[in-house]
Amino acid sequence: MRKRLDDFKYIKIIFTVFAVVIVAISVYYSNKLADDMAAEERQRISLWAEATRRLVSDVDGSDLSFILKVIEGNNSIPVLVVDDDGEVVVSRNIEMDEESDKEFIEETIAEFQSAHEPIVVEIDSQTRHYLYYDDSILLKKLAYYPYVQVGLVTVFFCLLLFFFASAKKSEQNRVWVGLSKETAHQLGTPISSLMAWVELIKETGIDPSYLPEMEKDVDRLKIIAERFSKVGSIPEREEVVLNDLLESSLSYMQTRTTSKIKIACSYKNCGEVTARLNAPLFQWVIENLCKNAIDAITGEGTITFEVSETPENVILDVIDSGKGIPKSKFKTVFQPGYTTKMRGWGLGLSLVRRIVEEYHSGKIYVLRSELNKGTCFRVILNKI
Repeated sequence: MRKRLDDFKYIKIIFTVFAVVIVAISVYYSNKLADDMAAEERQRISLWAEATRRLVSDVDGSDLSFILKVIEGNNSIPVLVVDDDGEVVVSRNIEMDEESDKEFIEETIAEFQSAHEPIVVEIDSQTRHYLYYDDSILLKKLAYYPYVQVGLVTVFFCLLLFFFASAKKSEQNRVWVGLSKETAHQLGTPISSLMAWVELIKETGIDPSYLPEMEKDVDRLKIIAERFSKVGSIPEREEVVLNDLLESSLSYMQTRTTSKIKIACSYKNCGEVTARLNAPLFQWVIENLCKNAIDAITGEGTITFEVSETPENVILDVIDSGKGIPKSKFKTVFQPGYTTKMRGWGLGLSLVRRIVEEYHSGKIYVLRSELNKGTCFRVILNKI
């Protein structure tokens, strides 16, 4: 499973790099095309300015048909020509009428001037006109094109990631269910055999003090098989006294861990606490959180299961004095395959989150953690 997770990570990196390269190339060529088009429009306007100058300054009655064609040929670039006094001499592709006020003209000139330097049209030695122009509609659309491309590539990339995430989650679900059902099936035969051996030992007159612990472990195996058989199906929940479930589970864990680690329960301003649970599955949550805390402690330490409640929720805080978790790993610790141990699949906390969130509609997260001081996991369960 860990290899598949690594493969998925590499696939995400490859697609991310691919998307960034596509966007970069697309933006580069779009900007280059826009620059080339802007330079071409500048040349056209310069030619248009020269044609306007010749038309205005013509005194010999020469043939002006070509000049008029040049002037009439501009049907896309907004142009405004004013004299030294700021009066409009010629306008093109601008919605203006005879009543256009001076404020509108000044605003238009300011807008055009912010886009391009005006072109000075020398009519004669004493008369100058000033040509202001803006980008054509086509050029403006082209300027927005890279952003549209980025948006489309981003949407496509997000859909692709969603597809891969869905496929990954579906595969994880199949792995979970298949692994759980097979484990439950495989446990069935040795459990039946162990139960028979316990009964046989009872009849042989062996020291009876050995039997209770053996029976506890056999019963524990039966519970484990039952838990695995429930994964992948909708578990039945019922009102359970959380105090009893906690104390029973932690008592079992305490007898099977080093005496240097003390496991305790604490109840904050509450007595008997009930919640709608599937007892075998939630017992699994308690044990996995306890095992996780034990693994985090080097040498001596404490683990406290602290229970509190609100009108809507039951809150369970699991506090240990272990090595802590870096803040950057607060969410990563719940991912399948994540582990700091040399052995193991890294499924403990992932399984805990699945049971809490999917089977009990609750929440689990790292409430706080400090390196070399400890961690607190919080589980929130709905009372309803």
